[in-house]
Amino acid sequence: MSALVALQQGGADIIEVGVPFSDPMADGGTIQRANTAALASGMDLGAVLQLIRDARAAGVTVPIVMMGYINPMLAYGLERCASDCKAAGVDGFIVVDAPPEEARSTGLMDVCAKHGLDYVPLVAPTSTDERIADLAKSSTSFIYCVSVAGVTGARSALPTDLNAFLERIRKHTAQPLAVGFGISKREHVLDVQSFGADGVVVGSAIVAALESAGPDASPAERAAKIKAYVSDMTGGGGEGPGANCATEGVQANKSSHAANPTQEFSSKTHYGEFGGRYIPETLVAAHEELEAEFEKAMADPKFIKQLAFLRKQYIGGPTPLYFAERFTKLCGGADIWMKREELAHTGAHKINNALGQVLLAQRIGKTRIIAETGAGQHGVATATACALLDIECVVYMGAVDVLRQSLNVFRMKILGASVVPVESGSRTLKDAVNEAMRDWVTNVSNTHYVIGSAVGPHPFPMIVRDFQKVIGIEARQQMLDQAGKLPDTIVACVGGGSNAIGLFHPFIDDDVEILGVEAGGETGPVKEADGTFSGRHSATITGGTPGVLHGMRTYLIQDRDGQIEETHSISAGLDYPGVGPEHAWLAASGRAKYVFVTDDQAMEGLQALSRAEGIIPALEPAHAVYAVMQVSAQAARP
Repeated sequence: MSALVALQQGGADIIEVGVPFSDPMADGGTIQRANTAALASGMDLGAVLQLIRDARAAGVTVPIVMMGYINPMLAYGLERCASDCKAAGVDGFIVVDAPPEEARSTGLMDVCAKHGLDYVPLVAPTSTDERIADLAKSSTSFIYCVSVAGVTGARSALPTDLNAFLERIRKHTAQPLAVGFGISKREHVLDVQSFGADGVVVGSAIVAALESAGPDASPAERAAKIKAYVSDMTGGGGEGPGANCATEGVQANKSSHAANPTQEFSSKTHYGEFGGRYIPETLVAAHEELEAEFEKAMADPKFIKQLAFLRKQYIGGPTPLYFAERFTKLCGGADIWMKREELAHTGAHKINNALGQVLLAQRIGKTRIIAETGAGQHGVATATACALLDIECVVYMGAVDVLRQSLNVFRMKILGASVVPVESGSRTLKDAVNEAMRDWVTNVSNTHYVIGSAVGPHPFPMIVRDFQKVIGIEARQQMLDQAGKLPDTIVACVGGGSNAIGLFHPFIDDDVEILGVEAGGETGPVKEADGTFSGRHSATITGGTPGVLHGMRTYLIQDRDGQIEETHSISAGLDYPGVGPEHAWLAASGRAKYVFVTDDQAMEGLQALSRAEGIIPALEPAHAVYAVMQVSAQAARP
């Protein structure tokens, strides 16, 4: 609370208060540390509101804007959040991963209008003129201008094209403009003022000022550091002009809280309530370009022919459909057929998507590829595709996974990829995705992110599904050719779910049972008396709740406050707290059933198949193998 008082005393005329989130994909190291420290001290949205109430009682009168990511707000409840924010003295919201499309689809804009709260849109250098005009219409107070494509953090100099960027925005709106990202010095403030902006936003430098007081500093000593820094930025201090610790007057426009017209949303961006495009503004243009180019490519006979050629001549498809006769006898029930995708080049299905996306990236004109990987197979596949097509490749991998998948790390490096161990968070797949997202935010102009599973913001779940559905298309025809009929049940393991959706999608309209198998970890999801789940597992659908992570709304393993919890699985590729949104929709609609298999059960399945057929499955499909054993046993019962 004393820090907020110090900000006002130093000259800030709007104060931005952050709500911590476990996975802030658009933030640099300084803000990441601040999030980690806040969560460790028990700070959540409710505690932030109490902080604001205390600050108002202590005499803070300038507008206060709450900033953060949408998942904690959804977990709190948007209606309740808006009502409680208004009562506490909050004036508006800046939500990093809720661009106007999703602010409308979730109802965030509606509750802002209902409770007289401002919605502050972000505009980025990558935003098109048409989009800038639309973003400006969604603003009810001021516009947050992201000065540079990248994550938050202090920088030594402003972008050379900042003046031109602001001039481009001014063509579309008379709303006040506040410039953020990289502002840390008084000269930055003066330069931005000379460019005609109305304010600056300072965040990371404030955190750094707090840290400079030392870990043993008193609240008063920390407040003094903040006040001194802000006073220097505002040119002398004193309560008055400044904007979140600087400038000459971005004032919240309290006369404008009208609801924005509801827009129609293309159903292809969502799967029922799931999916969407919850991303920082910096990435919107890249996603729109990717979607358009993907649709063109899939309608281009030359591109389709190239994919088919590579599937046959390079990957080795169609991969066999194998009748597991001895395993069938062991299980004693249904005939068991196995789609042998492990016989594809690089040893897994991942190569289908990796080759497709790298070809697509080259078609768009990208010169650099990044990827995330858990078990390492997607990293190997992406490195393979990049070696074939002669393009730079960087793979992010959790430090824990680097150790437990050292052979695949070696393979990636042999193929010419750079492997970056990620030390943040749980140091597993989730954190590798976060770091890859931050890289893409920073280098979006020349870089394409090859997401490895059917997860992420639209159009990635659709792209990955369509590059992987060759599995199901082949399997469906092979069953008709070899067995004379379609299967009764199809089964696949599900982490993010690329292999599963690739198999499932061509069968969705058939009279075929669909079964997805999640990683139950050590205990599986344990249901508590209050209806929540606990335990060390990665069973997202069977033990999760809806929320937003990595650009999509889906089922997540999260706590009551919307913070993402650490997961566990013996298989690195299933050790992920989310699931593809199409799987979420298949589960919610009842079209598919999802169960979990524990670590021990997966090992039982691995041993059984290995000894019966001489086929050693990876730990990921071993989960599906065990589930198949149970399905077969049930089929054998009279």
